Amino acid sequence: MIKKILIANRGEIALRIIRACKELGIKSVAIFSEVDIQGVWLKKADECYPILGDPIKAYLDYEKIVSLARKADCDAIHPGYGFLSESAEFATYCKDNKITFIGPRAEHIALFGDKIASKVAMAKVGIPVLPGTDEPIDNLNEAEKKAEEIGYPVIIKASFGGGGRGMRVVNNPSEFKKMYEAATKEALSFFGNGAVFIEKFLENPRHIEIQIIADRFGNVLHLGERDCSIQRRHQKVIEVSKSPNLKNSLRRELYRTSQKAMFKLGYESVGTIEYLVDKDDNFYFIEMNTRIQVEHTITEAVSGIDLVQRMIELAGGDKLRFLQEEIIFKGYAIEFRINAEDPEKDFAPCPGKITEYLSPGGPGVRLDSAAYKGYEIPPYYDSMITKLIVWSLDWKGAVNKARRALDEFIIRGVSSNIPLHRQIVRDKDFIDGVFDTGYLDKKLSHFSLHAIDDIEQETKKMQNIIKVIESIKKNNLKVRQ
Repeated sequence: MIKKILIANRGEIALRIIRACKELGIKSVAIFSEVDIQGVWLKKADECYPILGDPIKAYLDYEKIVSLARKADCDAIHPGYGFLSESAEFATYCKDNKITFIGPRAEHIALFGDKIASKVAMAKVGIPVLPGTDEPIDNLNEAEKKAEEIGYPVIIKASFGGGGRGMRVVNNPSEFKKMYEAATKEALSFFGNGAVFIEKFLENPRHIEIQIIADRFGNVLHLGERDCSIQRRHQKVIEVSKSPNLKNSLRRELYRTSQKAMFKLGYESVGTIEYLVDKDDNFYFIEMNTRIQVEHTITEAVSGIDLVQRMIELAGGDKLRFLQEEIIFKGYAIEFRINAEDPEKDFAPCPGKITEYLSPGGPGVRLDSAAYKGYEIPPYYDSMITKLIVWSLDWKGAVNKARRALDEFIIRGVSSNIPLHRQIVRDKDFIDGVFDTGYLDKKLSHFSLHAIDDIEQETKKMQNIIKVIESIKKNNLKVRQ
């Protein structure tokens, strides 16, 4: 049984893991870079330790992190998402130092971290894949030849990355060189390896992912699907569970195929298999994430299962405590990624101090956040500061709840993408549950992304109230207190 966990991460996911630990009766240890000294998660952990030096490298220095874990008498490390969460080297290093890595085995992390090898492996166990290259390419001439063989449009992807980085769509041969150079440069910058692969590009498919959970005893279950089609520059913006316009026959086939594949590969822990679904309901594997997902929250909302707690239990050797038929999916959940970015400046990151932070609440509203009034958002990390999750019994109710919650949400001092979310939940296509990966490309130019001046609105409300009170007094009417 795991007794003490070091969390090798920061921000809202660190806080999420700390809370899971507390409910399981497990001690938690937080780490922080020099710029994160005001992090709220540090106040919630049982212990916390600084990692000095470069603020980004601090969360990537696994030798130092494991050393801290041993000094703090931790028997496990949870990597969260991002940073070291999909590092096979880190998982191996933890094992070599007799520290439990909370996640899948290193060999599965390595397999799915290699986008080409994982594609080949999934094809062998019966998962449909897109036509494309089977080897990494680091030569422009070879890449151009392969693109011609596959047929335009194609998409260039980083061989050893994900999350939309090192990815470019190429519509014709004349733009291939420019896009290839941009993709390889970005892949090298983010993943330390500029190799890429090329696939056939599907025009505006839906992006559907299946949540898998498995123990070391061969039990593999699915926890439903998430629709992640609403994206900007291949980065997820809004996620939905369940998908409002997915045929039940296709849904069942996605579940069946995903479970079967993970059983054949002997996968353990949580994991997410991501697919593209075309207009004819054909689906194709694109990647698998061997970690807890940012959007795990909506799966928890519709299934009632705490994924972070179960992930910890599985790492400790426990058997899954439920059967597939005991999992009941109820209602709809939507997650909105609230980012510190300026919609009026092409969504440029907007670090700085939050001067006002008024969050929404009420039944069916959840916030996963490490932000607060006075918090200084550092410029070194991802721009996401909060996740707003809403749940309701039906899709219409979830959309209405989202609209109300977003209207209540006030963040001042920095720009955020809340104005974009407010536009989306009022859009007819979103209300009807009709969207694909081209949704934002089509809609952005029609959306008004000017931030609503909340202070001005509140001032007008107060002025109106004062006018009403003065009118009542003028007419000698009593004001009920």
